[in-house]
Amino acid sequence: MTTGSTSRADANRRRILDVALAELLRDPDASMDQIARAAGVVRRTVYGHFPNREALVGTLVDGAVEAVAAAHAAGREGTGDPAQALAGSVLAVWEVADRYRILVSLAQRSVTMQGIRERLAPVREASVALLREGLDRGVFSSPLPAPALAYVHEQLLFALMEAVNDGLLPPQEAGRSAAVTALTAAGVPASLAGSLVTKLADA
Repeated sequence: MTTGSTSRADANRRRILDVALAELLRDPDASMDQIARAAGVVRRTVYGHFPNREALVGTLVDGAVEAVAAAHAAGREGTGDPAQALAGSVLAVWEVADRYRILVSLAQRSVTMQGIRERLAPVREASVALLREGLDRGVFSSPLPAPALAYVHEQLLFALMEAVNDGLLPPQEAGRSAAVTALTAAGVPASLAGSLVTKLADA
């Protein structure tokens, strides 16, 4: 294949993924035909890149996980305070996760939660290291060891995504709620957690 045709194929693939994400967020039951029409390509082109809908959703989830990992790292940068790093990482992750929250719900039908957890392993490892440091320094206090606490925080984010999807929590409040809840789950007093998250979110 020539460089030109390779570039066109890559551009088509990127466009299909971008359009598929938008279509699935608009209509979680969108078919491959709908996605092809929205992308302005024939159905065969979509199947040329993704053999089935599950493969397409899996690729979108991989992209979401990459974005979450980058946000998690960015939110921890520039501070030696574990509490501030935890709050910053949750706030940064939520900005990304909010865009993908319906996708995560959709992915549970095809990728499975186990598959999502496996993809998030690097993010979880970074969370464990941060929580362990906070516990060792006395910034955090929990009866749970760091790995179990990291798992609780991960499930907290998934639960809040579902709460927003079900209309139980306004999206604009969810990020701050997630950060405050993560801090209080790690043993940070609620008043301190609230003021720290407000300071970071308003910065």
